[in-house]
Amino acid sequence: MTARPGTGLDAMIRTWRDRLPPSAAGLPAAPGRRTAGLRREELADLAGVSVDYIVRLEQGRATTPSASVVAALARALHLTTAERDHLYRLAHLVPPAHGAVSDHLPPGVQRVLARLGDVAVAVFAADWQLIRWNQGWAALLGDPSASPPRLRNFARDRFPVDESPARLALWPVAEADRDATDAAVVSDLRRATGRFPEDRRLAALIRELKAGNTRFAELWATGVVAAHREDHKTIDHPSVGPVTVDCDTLTDGDGELKIVIMTAAPGSEDETKLRLTAIAGPPVTTYN
Repeated sequence: MTARPGTGLDAMIRTWRDRLPPSAAGLPAAPGRRTAGLRREELADLAGVSVDYIVRLEQGRATTPSASVVAALARALHLTTAERDHLYRLAHLVPPAHGAVSDHLPPGVQRVLARLGDVAVAVFAADWQLIRWNQGWAALLGDPSASPPRLRNFARDRFPVDESPARLALWPVAEADRDATDAAVVSDLRRATGRFPEDRRLAALIRELKAGNTRFAELWATGVVAAHREDHKTIDHPSVGPVTVDCDTLTDGDGELKIVIMTAAPGSEDETKLRLTAIAGPPVTTYN
């Protein structure tokens, strides 16, 4: 069946792109800009796909994007949950099941991220899978984009299996009470299993960590249920030296998204260093 004009995948992507102002996506408003919404290259950059692929989608020459691409487009376009589900159906895909761990960022969370400016901030799903980070985060901890998306998980970094390298903090990080943080992350994952008992990704992560990391298995056996909310960390940054930050975690709604914000004490030397990392931008990093 051929979709009516203006209702197909191609038309809806154009419509949603045209309605989203650059400022809402955290992009600067260039003087003399003629486009009210996002440009194709801006959407491509936000979604992590090529400009050519966006062109083919909007021209109807690409009609079956993968689920990962659809999820990335939904986040980049600031779609509501209902709009995201509609996008999945237009791409001939089944929308994510209710009760599963969600990687979707609601428009309200997107606005918060855009307005935090250079503050180091990242968003994680309920299973501590990294969904989105800003330039401030990449500048402070290293850019995770070189790592495969599946491996961008804080719990995996915290409890490595087979001596896997860290993917989210590329410089050494020290904490005031590492044992307390370890316990908080494990108990937070247990809490997630109660909220999302049928989620396969979460279940697979826990099986892998229990089998491959003794420390995780020991903590899991305690049965503690809690949530990870705040911490104090010192990052040994390669450009500015040690930076001590407050690490606060906010939770958004039923999706149990975790918004992690790193800030330094106002007027401190650490605040100056934090600003310097944001100005310099993330150092170049590679993985073997």
